Amino acid sequence: MEWQELTVKTNNESIEAINNMLMEAGASGIQVDDHSAVVVINAYFNERVKINELIPELQVRIDQLADFGLDPSPAEISLKPVNDDSWALTWEKYYHPTRLTRFLTVVPDWEEYQPTSQNELIIKLNPGRAFGTGTHPTTILTLQGLETVIRGGESMLDVGTGSGVLSIAAKLMGVEHIKAFDLDEVAVSSALENINLNPVAKDVEVSANDMLNGIDDVVDIIAANMLSDVIQPLIPQAFNCLKPGGKMVISGIINDKFDLIIDTLVQNGFTISETLAMDDWRGIIATRRLEED
Repeated sequence: MEWQELTVKTNNESIEAINNMLMEAGASGIQVDDHSAVVVINAYFNERVKINELIPELQVRIDQLADFGLDPSPAEISLKPVNDDSWALTWEKYYHPTRLTRFLTVVPDWEEYQPTSQNELIIKLNPGRAFGTGTHPTTILTLQGLETVIRGGESMLDVGTGSGVLSIAAKLMGVEHIKAFDLDEVAVSSALENINLNPVAKDVEVSANDMLNGIDDVVDIIAANMLSDVIQPLIPQAFNCLKPGGKMVISGIINDKFDLIIDTLVQNGFTISETLAMDDWRGIIATRRLEED
């Protein structure tokens, strides 16, 4: 598969804002090099994303950051195609073991790593196909939410599994049965490759599916790390697939859409158990109300 590498040159003031724009535009992975005066953000897009048509709008939005008190200079955008091999080499250069939460550490498949404590849980990943390294704030928020709700022995649906990191983490934390779905066949393949790197997750069932359409499983937990526009229509589906008292752990929500997602959850039979925040992103733990509520 061919990937498109969109590069934005900016400075430290605007990193988070530009990262958010690129994720909203459909970036499958983002790598930031901020070790010099000019920050270089490389975002990787599936070849099916018509990113060339989005560049003019992105340029305008980046330039407008100055209106909000942020300096985006030099604000230069460039685009080039890359293949899977080039993508993999990029990540081998920049991707290293990273502690994500209190208990979870993500480690690239090509690196040796020794846990620093008995409680540390190791997730092995190979992000060679750009479906996430586990280090993005939205992933960390979802993992924090899962740490909060998992007690052991649960069943779970992982919607929009991407790299499979949420399913792998959930198995490490004791979830018994997991089914993972993604609309993109390449993501399904990527998730399966990563699951095979983590023997604890060998029984996770991964398949292509459009959110929870046609799924009639009723489970204890539903996890989803996706943008707000995708999470909103997922919420009523999730209600039907959760046991009363079951938990929905979601992230990928920008601050501007937070109230909308909260309202949609409440309108569809959920109570808000906890909210999480990192940078400009929000996460939510919601509980399916009991039948008598």
